[in-house]
Amino acid sequence: METTGTNRVNGLHELEEFQFQAFESARLYKERMKPMHDKHILDRNFKPGEIVLLYNSRLRLFTGKLKSRWSGPFRVVQMFSSGAVEIESEDGTNKFTVNGKRLKHYLGMTEEKGDSIVIKLEDPQYTNEE
Repeated sequence: METTGTNRVNGLHELEEFQFQAFESARLYKERMKPMHDKHILDRNFKPGEIVLLYNSRLRLFTGKLKSRWSGPFRVVQMFSSGAVEIESEDGTNKFTVNGKRLKHYLGMTEEKGDSIVIKLEDPQYTNEE
């Protein structure tokens, strides 16, 4: 009876040690992988006058399978400290406030009344670069 109890306690200690090693291994893995994932996070700071695209989350699966979920372009009017962004349509008729996480920078070409303005395509700025 005594040896069975001792074996059970030793088995529990081995399991705890194995669990500790697994947690430590997972922690080290996450620590190594975090910088690799963080370098792909885009900087979401918008300035008034910038051109952005708005993500349309209400687009259903079969309403147009090849239709883009990004609508726009829109012009940024104002940034709020809460992360909300006030945007307006290109012609200036509609103004509305949206969550800043639903926007991305527009890296394309814009045209205005006969004259075309060329915007140079640049690599997006990541958060760790400044």
